Amino acid sequence: MQEEDFTEDTGRPSKTKQKEAMHELRDLGAELVELSVGQLKRINLPENIFDAVRECQKITAHGARRRQIQYLGKLMRSIDDEPIRAGLALLRGESSAETARLHRLERLRVKLLEDESTLSDIAALWPSVDLQHLRQLRRNALKEQEQNKPPKNFRAIFQVLQELDKEGNQHVAE
Repeated sequence: MQEEDFTEDTGRPSKTKQKEAMHELRDLGAELVELSVGQLKRINLPENIFDAVRECQKITAHGARRRQIQYLGKLMRSIDDEPIRAGLALLRGESSAETARLHRLERLRVKLLEDESTLSDIAALWPSVDLQHLRQLRRNALKEQEQNKPPKNFRAIFQVLQELDKEGNQHVAE
């Protein structure tokens, strides 16, 4: 007796796979709704998706919000979702390049606290740096460490380095 093959290979995904893909897009849309306006602008969404997300953020009624998220998922079926997924990964810090950049800045901050001559390296990297401000932050951060105070200036140094790095990358991209 010969076994019959009852599977049909029509070349298109099964209904279950299609539903899974639609649910993934809906969940992606729901994730976008939770972001701030600034974060949404960093992802560079198509205008109709951006408008639908902003509309959904204004809705407070549970049922209406759920329907709007469903609509957002439907809109997302007509676009390539990879740039959006990549943008979200970047915001979550999942990007290996972003993680490496943050680690590099962290090492630079530690090096600065250990040795003030690192300021000249920073000035070489970013000529627009306010060295006097950075030197003051360094001094205050060292005092905070001595006195076991909260690391307010330690964090401020990292924020300054991060801003400088972003400005530097924008000039490179232009």
